[in-house]
Amino acid sequence: MENNPISETFGSKSVRTALVIVLAILSLFLLAQTIDSLNGINRSGVPATDTITVQGDGQATLPPDVARISFSVQNTAKTVAEAQSKTTEQTNAALEFVRSQGIDDKDVKTLSYNISPQYSYPNPCAYGAVCPEYYREPKITGYQVSQSVQVTMRDLAKVGEVLGGLGKLEVQNVNGPSFALDDSTSGYNAARADAIKKAKAQAKLLSKQLGVKLGKIVNFSESSGGYPYPMAYGLGGDVMMAKEASPEVPAGENTYNASVSITYEIR
Repeated sequence: MENNPISETFGSKSVRTALVIVLAILSLFLLAQTIDSLNGINRSGVPATDTITVQGDGQATLPPDVARISFSVQNTAKTVAEAQSKTTEQTNAALEFVRSQGIDDKDVKTLSYNISPQYSYPNPCAYGAVCPEYYREPKITGYQVSQSVQVTMRDLAKVGEVLGGLGKLEVQNVNGPSFALDDSTSGYNAARADAIKKAKAQAKLLSKQLGVKLGKIVNFSESSGGYPYPMAYGLGGDVMMAKEASPEVPAGENTYNASVSITYEIR
């Protein structure tokens, strides 16, 4: 009878034992892979139930790089043309001065231009008296023309000089300045980064205290607060002070705020 090499090889006890071990290891590996795949499907399809949520509040304080002021000129006359002529003359003088300070045309814009009739209202008739119809109707006595302009200044050292110069030109309605970043997103981005850093530190501390491990982030939300203007300067009707000297207007700094909420899986 001929010997079968294959039968002789697998007929050996040691070989059979080794084969059983290999098959057992392979089975365990495939089982582990299957469980892991099922867990992955469960994680992706079902919202995580074991989570912690942490909050972070961040701030960023940055110096402003622009200052914005607005001013308006208004005049009243018996006719629209006369009121327009006065307002245009005064506004053009103010704009010429602003441009002489090196402010580009792109940083000067008209906010509004209004023409409004002015009325006089008769005294009410005495009780019981009979007044003619025309007596009770308001009458147009003239027209008011106003123009409002906004100016953005990038050289903050000239803010006081511009305010003083507008006062000398008898521009009585001046508001501002408001100091800000021309691109405010950089301030909010810095505040958000600070908030996220604090939230992550809180999550690490909390997981250590709870004896759990942080998993992936499953939810994130944020909110950004406004920032205060460091100061406001209004000339109002006090033009005589501006005639004497240019006001000192410190720019200060702006504080940007952001809050974030981060939810982690835990295991």
